[in-house]
Amino acid sequence: MRDRPEGFDEGLLRPALREWGIDAGTVDYAPVGFGDYHWVADGRWFVTVSDVRRKSYEELRPAMDTALALREEAGLGFVVAPLRAADGATLRRLDRHRYAMSVFPLVDGAVGHFGQEPAAEVRGLVIDLLAELHGTPAPISTPVRPVELAGRAWLEDSVRESNRPWLGGPYAEPARGLIADHAGTLRRRLEELDRLAEKGGEPVVTHGEPHPGNLLRAGDRRLSLVDWDTVGLAVPERDLWHVARGAADLARYSDLTGRTPAPAALELYRLRWALDDVAEFVAWFRSPHGRTPDAEQGWKGLSATLDELAR
Repeated sequence: MRDRPEGFDEGLLRPALREWGIDAGTVDYAPVGFGDYHWVADGRWFVTVSDVRRKSYEELRPAMDTALALREEAGLGFVVAPLRAADGATLRRLDRHRYAMSVFPLVDGAVGHFGQEPAAEVRGLVIDLLAELHGTPAPISTPVRPVELAGRAWLEDSVRESNRPWLGGPYAEPARGLIADHAGTLRRRLEELDRLAEKGGEPVVTHGEPHPGNLLRAGDRRLSLVDWDTVGLAVPERDLWHVARGAADLARYSDLTGRTPAPAALELYRLRWALDDVAEFVAWFRSPHGRTPDAEQGWKGLSATLDELAR
């Protein structure tokens, strides 16, 4: 995030880092990613602060525990996992209600960005990683990721209320207008989501968001996956739709795993991602917000996603 976290005392970071045995001399804000907030401590550690009003602490903690188990116990070296604090925790609250922190090793490498189209060679490497991940027994801490849309009730309520003024900030009314214009599309797409979700498959451990923005590349062929807060049990297509672009990619996965991806499940998760984005953006713009760089990026994301759903 380019915006700094609202109402957060950055003076909490250094004392909290001592729980990991880190007496940091420098703690510099890193305006990267979209969703969490990041700092680099002494050029060696990557500190992530999450707003647990948006990401439930009770869901985030087992996700962090799972990422660490996948690396330490299952031996998946491509997992960039959090470090344990002195008491063994992978996630610690920084205050009573809103913010929690994890600490990661700072790994050198180049990171892509969401929406970037990876080359065939890179897609193949990612599919290889996913095949290994999907074949790994699930750690006991692994959360279940239901196919149901978490923000569905909020989204449907926003469609119903798109004929009334919205409050919250500078993007509230423009967002209301967009939702009103796309109300029919959203209703149809939600019905389509229900039809696609009628059939399920065998769940595996999935990353949830293996797009280029979460791929760290060091050297010619070495890839790592970051941002494991969405790890969980679901069908493989939850990951594969991000990566596979044709029959060759799907065949590579099938050859490695013996599982044939289902086209309907790939479409289900592609659609679910878009609807989930719309729900999150609408929740943001119907809440107090300002005209900030992150809000502007969110506005562009909402507009682009609704256009994509209409197509």
